[in-house]
Amino acid sequence: DTIEIRRLRVTCHIGVPDEERAAPQTLLLTVRMVPSQGFGGLRDDIRHTIDYHAVAIDLQALAAARPRRLIETLAVETADHLLEKHPLSMVAVTIEKHILPDTECVAVHVERCR
Repeated sequence: DTIEIRRLRVTCHIGVPDEERAAPQTLLLTVRMVPSQGFGGLRDDIRHTIDYHAVAIDLQALAAARPRRLIETLAVETADHLLEKHPLSMVAVTIEKHILPDTECVAVHVERCR
């Protein structure tokens, strides 16, 4: 049983050179969350699951909170934050950055388990 938010647009100041970090960039963030409780026990009640709308808003705020050099850092922070704030047994985070010419994107991926 998995909840997935695909390619959420987050805006942040990120990049190794100071010039790159100076302007906000849009990254695409995909999170896959495995709740500690399976879907069978939800009883059609949002109080028993992960509110993905609230998660999306929270992740956008997390990304915008401070500048970072590496998308790897943001991926780890995102995974750790989700595990700390929500009853999850596993989380996977993929971040896409459109920075290199002749590529669709550069992406990093992390997985963490409780």
